[in-house]
Amino acid sequence: MSRFATLNFERQVAAPVATLWQAWTAPAARAVWAAPVPSVAVEFLEADTRVGGREVSLCKAEGQPVIRCECGWLELQPGQRSVNHEVVSSEGVARSAALVTADFLPDGVGSRLAVTVQLSSLEGDMEASYRQGFDAGLDNLAGVAGRTMVLERVIRAPRQVVWDAWMNPETLPQWWGPEGFSCRTKRIDLRTGGEWVFDMIGPDGTVFPNHHLYGEVRAEERLGYTLLWGENGPKHADAWAAFEEADGTTTVTLGMVFSTGAEFQQAKGFGAVELGLQTLGKLARFVGAE
Repeated sequence: MSRFATLNFERQVAAPVATLWQAWTAPAARAVWAAPVPSVAVEFLEADTRVGGREVSLCKAEGQPVIRCECGWLELQPGQRSVNHEVVSSEGVARSAALVTADFLPDGVGSRLAVTVQLSSLEGDMEASYRQGFDAGLDNLAGVAGRTMVLERVIRAPRQVVWDAWMNPETLPQWWGPEGFSCRTKRIDLRTGGEWVFDMIGPDGTVFPNHHLYGEVRAEERLGYTLLWGENGPKHADAWAAFEEADGTTTVTLGMVFSTGAEFQQAKGFGAVELGLQTLGKLARFVGAE
């Protein structure tokens, strides 16, 4: 038995590099694809995706010890490379340590992901488990990236101003939605564990019931939420919004992982990209950036 191994994985992904990068790094997206199989539940205790930040997750399967993974981000070159270290433990015993390097390359209209894992088994032989876990996780990632939609807008306003416009229950309904749409709120509670139950009303009076469930709110940095078709209806996407400030401007990234590929294609078909960009444009106007 060797305590050390170098494992290499590669995937072709039917999504551009920028989208694959978001699926790889955004905590809301990672939570969707991280479980290797449906019988395993992954719970994120911490998620701070920046150099020096860490991620802590628990993998739970019925009848099995809980697996704890602590990840530290060492390098993040958006759309190019990420490097992280991780320690996997169970029942208080460290079982492995690894250095994970992921390289992102354009490949036609899609992309290619190459992952190298330098593994040290601390308790038993972990190579087979790592191969199985990474193979399954990267298959999941490729599927998630293929049904992920990412929108971005640079807003000429400080991050605090943009964040406050988004996270104020009085102002969010005033700008949310595409051009010509308005919001009719039933309940709104913009915090971790909170919700927003509302109707989107189209220019022709058509009512679209919505329900957002907020799983994470990290002040002035990001929020993660689930989109339901109407109050307590079926889920149709996991979403997040991230806010990055530079030189007095704020880059807002809005991401959505649709529940199925069919829903993703349907959303693209009715113009979700254009409508989403209109929404971010209304936010820019609301904070006086246009």
